[in-house]
Amino acid sequence: MTKLLLSLHVLAAIIAIGPVTVAASMFPALTRRALAPAATERDHAGLRLLHRICRVYALLGITVPVFGLATAISLGVLGDAWLLTSIALTAIAAAMLGLLILPGQQRVLAGAAVAPRRLGMLTGVFNLLWATVVVLMIVRPGSTTGA
Repeated sequence: MTKLLLSLHVLAAIIAIGPVTVAASMFPALTRRALAPAATERDHAGLRLLHRICRVYALLGITVPVFGLATAISLGVLGDAWLLTSIALTAIAAAMLGLLILPGQQRVLAGAAVAPRRLGMLTGVFNLLWATVVVLMIVRPGSTTGA
């Protein structure tokens, strides 16, 4: 059962988190282009598409910690420092996405003045948090499993 849960956790991370990180990273650059005088309807349609990808896959991303917690319980590592750190970083990344990035994208789509640099910085931090979680999941500092 542990192998199944771990497989589902990794697949969910790849399928759900990957598209969010890519789409969110593309949004600020396209925002700069869409705000330029030579912007086209295609630029604006691209922004709507990227935002939709971020929203949909953010919802699908909820499965990642669900399968992750089930895997951690199955492995008996729920109290390990590397896992608790990963959980905290995941919560911060999720909060950034839900409270800062997605609303910032929505403000861009609504025509409000939003600094693409700020949105790019937030997305960069969001992506860095996920990269750190991936490293912690692989390296597992202090793990006694030998893996």
